[in-house]
Parts: sequence; C-alpha cells; structure tokens
Amino acid sequence: MLNDGVLWIRVPGPFDLSVLITGEDGRVAWDGDFVFFNQPTAPGARLHGDTITLRPGQLRRGASRATVVISPADPGTPLGRLPAPTMTITGVGGLQAIRFTPPRPTQETVLLLAEIYRHNNRWKVRALGQGYAEGLAGVARDFGVDVADDGEQSPPPPPSPSSVTSPAGAAHDPDGFLGLVNGVRSRTGAPAVALDARLSTAARAHADAMAAQGSLGLESPDGTSVFHRIATAGYSCLTIAEHIVSGPRTAAEFVDYCLEDGERGAPFRDGSVAHVGMGRAIGGRSGEVFWTVLWARPFTAAGLARTADAVRALTNAERAAAGLPPLAPDPNLTVAAQRHSEDMVARDFYSHTAPEGSQPWDRAAAAGCRHRGIGENIACGQRTPSEVVRGWMNSPGHRANILKPEFSHIGIGYATGSRAGTYWTQLFGSV
Repeated sequence: MLNDGVLWIRVPGPFDLSVLITGEDGRVAWDGDFVFFNQPTAPGARLHGDTITLRPGQLRRGASRATVVISPADPGTPLGRLPAPTMTITGVGGLQAIRFTPPRPTQETVLLLAEIYRHNNRWKVRALGQGYAEGLAGVARDFGVDVADDGEQSPPPPPSPSSVTSPAGAAHDPDGFLGLVNGVRSRTGAPAVALDARLSTAARAHADAMAAQGSLGLESPDGTSVFHRIATAGYSCLTIAEHIVSGPRTAAEFVDYCLEDGERGAPFRDGSVAHVGMGRAIGGRSGEVFWTVLWARPFTAAGLARTADAVRALTNAERAAAGLPPLAPDPNLTVAAQRHSEDMVARDFYSHTAPEGSQPWDRAAAAGCRHRGIGENIACGQRTPSEVVRGWMNSPGHRANILKPEFSHIGIGYATGSRAGTYWTQLFGSV
C-alpha cells in the first residue's frame, strides 16, 4: 500500500520510460494522459530522464490507475538485447518502497512494468511484466490514445472543466485583455502569449478569494496559495510570475497600472513567458476590483535541464572568481536535489530536514551518492537562476558552501508550486 504523497518511479538503463493515466475502464480520457519523452507532464505526473514523479492524489479527475511502461531508447531494438530492467518506487523521505525486476524479455519492444491503482480510496501497486511486440504506439492505441502520424502536432491540453470557454475552446477574454497584452509585447519585441484556460481558472479562483476576504495576498486565510490553485487547475510550470493587484476597473486600466513601474511591467516584456491567465473579482461590500494575472511557461524536461545548467554555470562563475575549480555535475546528487525540491512542494515544507527527519546526507545516500562530504543550499521564491544564486552569495552560510574548496560535484533541484512558488536545491559533494 502506498501513501498519497509523492512517489519516484525510476528505471535506469537504455530505456525510455512512460506512464499511461487511465480510469476504471482502463482507457485514457484524452491524449494528454500519455506521459512520455515528447509530452513529459500531466496533472500529477512528471517525467524527468529515467524517473517519473507521481502524485496519485493530484491525478486528473476520474483517474484511478497509472501504468508504468518501458521501451528501448533505440527504437526497434528488442528488449531481450538489453539489460534486464529494474524498477524502484521510492516514497517521501528516500525510503525504498518497492523494487521489481521482471522476467527477462525476448522479442518484445515494450514492457508494462507495473500499475499504481486506487482500491477503496487507497493507492496500491501491482507488478505486471507484460510484453508487447507492436511498439509504444501499439500500447498507446490499446489504452485509447489517438496516436498522431509523423509530423502531426499533439493536441493542446484541454481546458479545466470549470473554466469559461468559447466555442473554439479558448479561455474567455474579457475586455480584450489578451489583445492589450500582446500589443505591449509586440512593441517591446517579445513574442505573443496565449491565454491559458487552466491559468485563468486558477487566477479567477484566487481573485474570488481575495474579493471575499477584502484584501490582497498570495495566500488565502486557509493556507491555499495562488500556486496551489495553479497545480489544482492542472498547469505544471517551469517559470511563474504573478500580478496581485486591486483598484483598476478595466483591463486597459490594469495594463496601464502595471506599465507605470518597470519591475511591475517586467512580465509584459519577458520573452520566456508562453501563457497568461487572468482573473478579476469585485468585493461584495467595498466594490473594489481584485485582479490576479498569472504569467507562465509550461514545464518540460529540457527546460528543467536548462534551468539547472544555468544555476550550475552561475555557481561555477562565482567559484572561478574566487580562484576555485568548477563543480562537476553529478547525476545522483541531481536526483537527490530534485527529489528534495519536489518533496518540499508536495508536502508544503521548507527545510533541510524533511518532516520524517531525513537530512541532506540521508537523501544523497538514498540516491546512490558515495561522496565523503555533503552540503546543501535551499531557497524558495526566487524566480530565475541569477536571482537564486545572487541570494545564496549574499548569505554567509550559503556562500560558504558555494566557495568550499573541498566540494567537487553538484546536483541542482528545482520545482514549482506550494506556498512560495519556486523551490531550489543545491546539493554538493566532495570526493
């Protein structure tokens, strides 16, 4: 039996890892329920390298099963020519829950390894080891995925059921808000953004909560933050920025207000932003207008890798300025750091010590690290690699870790959500 928190499902080796999210009928609800290298996220599931991060309690509505699938990284190679795959499922705190090695395949090109399924409102795991010879596309079709022909674009994610949509499925755009935003972006050379229904659902819910309370804030009195609402709406962020504003009566007034200040207007000029969501609500007694506008770029494994690379490069630049050698990337330190960032998001805490008492060296050992010395920096709320490294360098304890001569390797973790929006981890190791 598994908990409802975060699970890490890892299959190392020359394999592509996938997961299919299905209901009681064993079928996907839409193509976005198939998480694989070209579509690495879905509500409650994220693929990064050889690891799937699964949050059973956050799977889309109606989901009751997640089936773990592997296929050869080199398409067409029979699994029998590769090492026997071994799957480990690890829970929070780095405690190993399950390890499974199926019978060695022969001519199969796809293997269903296991399924995490709901039974009597509890989540359990069942080993499968079922092989397919038809390839990943055949498995996907059996589960109800509409597999596109080569060159065909995957369909965009569907809007949240509670969002307001036009007949074409686009998020509702009161007062021509999107046109105003993209007009500003065009004048500043930034690419146009799309109005995302999931972000708008989260923004409206937060604006409604502020209007009911009669005050601005990133977090409601019940502890629900705007970032919790984004996750609940099914949007997985790589980057996030927000406007929490009261006063302007129209979209045009809101845009003008934001552009009056350089920092407040930054998201309008940010070329990395891909999506925007807008919510507006009127306070019942005061008649004051409350706004929540969310600016985001969706999570991708490649984007996460670029973010980690940027943090490492900036960290090594600080070491070079101090006459120290660079820190080399370490995959096991990276796994441990990423798990800790995701765990802080999943369990709403911010600490070097996890709720059950595990420490950085415990997490490093659980990920397979063999370094003699371990150090850790964490941060939350910073929105860019440069901002987080600058903050660490301005803190004596964090600066000491970055500039410690004995450290030789580093892993970077980064996750979005929870109360602060962004959670960063640097894990250092010495040889």
